[in-house]
Amino acid sequence: MIKKIKPAWIDEFKKFALKGNVVDMAIGVIIGGAFGKIVTSLVKDIIMPAISMLTGDTKNLAEMSYALSTEKGAPVIKYGVFCQTVLDFLIIALTIFWAVRLVCKLRAKKEEPAPPPPAPAPTPEDILLLREIRDALTKK
Repeated sequence: MIKKIKPAWIDEFKKFALKGNVVDMAIGVIIGGAFGKIVTSLVKDIIMPAISMLTGDTKNLAEMSYALSTEKGAPVIKYGVFCQTVLDFLIIALTIFWAVRLVCKLRAKKEEPAPPPPAPAPTPEDILLLREIRDALTKK
């Protein structure tokens, strides 16, 4: 009979992979990817058309460039690509800022202190009477 040898690192990897932080991180990466698509659509489909109304026919800042020469193969300064990248970054940073701010506000509301416990019910009169009798008997 052949005995299977399982390397020790497999158990260690299972413990690592199933920790809550790793699962949370994986969820964050997946949601971050989806969030990136939303921001890309915001830039491409909403903000850039508005900018193109201001700049003329330019549908994307990356289309703007300056050729240093009219020769074929001459270097081209693509300042529009840089401007588009900066604009994308600013929009993503601002969107993330607002999303984090919203989450913080929701957490603050969620973590409100619990109401104080209700006052204990008054002791019934028969219990009070029994205590008085007990105290009187212990004095004698």
